[in-house]
Amino acid sequence: MNILTFDLNLLRVLDALLRERNVSRAAERLSLSQPAVSNALNRLRDLLDDPLLVRVGRAMQPTPRALALEAPIRDALQRIEQSLGEGAPFDPASSRQRFRIAVTDYVELILMPRLLKLLAERAPGLRIDIQHLSPSLPGEALEKGELDLVLGRFEQVPVRFQRQQWVSETLQLVAHREHPQLAAGLDLDGFLGLRHLWVHGGQTRGMVEQWLGERGLSREIVYTTPNYLQAAHIVASSELVAVLPVRLARYFAELLPLQLHELPFDLGPFHLDIVSLGLRQRDAALQWLIERILELGRD
Repeated sequence: MNILTFDLNLLRVLDALLRERNVSRAAERLSLSQPAVSNALNRLRDLLDDPLLVRVGRAMQPTPRALALEAPIRDALQRIEQSLGEGAPFDPASSRQRFRIAVTDYVELILMPRLLKLLAERAPGLRIDIQHLSPSLPGEALEKGELDLVLGRFEQVPVRFQRQQWVSETLQLVAHREHPQLAAGLDLDGFLGLRHLWVHGGQTRGMVEQWLGERGLSREIVYTTPNYLQAAHIVASSELVAVLPVRLARYFAELLPLQLHELPFDLGPFHLDIVSLGLRQRDAALQWLIERILELGRD
């Protein structure tokens, strides 16, 4: 194949098709007509001598050749985009970009109302799409451009990603305001004697279990949930207690009949990070948004 005669616009089409696995959605992503994308796919099939995407039932599945091309093409397109965008001005007041961010319900609650207020004042045309954060870093989604940012707690972040510490948090015990076992306060024996709700966040072992396990201790967990917000409401209407991040605990203590207690042991802080693809460090719009989120973390 002669690269000098190859229409490089076809690579953008192939990238969109591999992201969407659907001609109509790829056309929408590219702002092209469906026939135009279908024609481009046929040209790619001829040039590469491979069907690239084949229909299986109602979906389109990439061939092994297409899968082998996916990462190199996406990387090349991202590098070109970053190179062309270097030095390009970003005007938040007029921008209409859309950012896709993955967070837990807890982070969404403590960050997004303030971020939306800030954006309404400085960048009213920006749009935010929130997706649920999986337990592990969604690296593939960041690399594919399906996500722009993730905010959460991550033990390991590969070097190809940009990682910036956002906020540090500690934990508190949350219980119903009239919980009979907490009238005299909370010590370690009292903590172990309570019935606990655990917000697992997809983890197999949390900070509390790690601390207790190292000392040969355990607590009684009778209910588990991935949702921080539901946890606070369940605790407010039952005899269960939960260990929650301090910001969240204080927020719900103002809304629900809850009492807060310092844990009878020191777990130390944990950190929430902002993670994005390292190749996008020169994306002026994305870096502007990251700076605003960092600002809110310092408040």
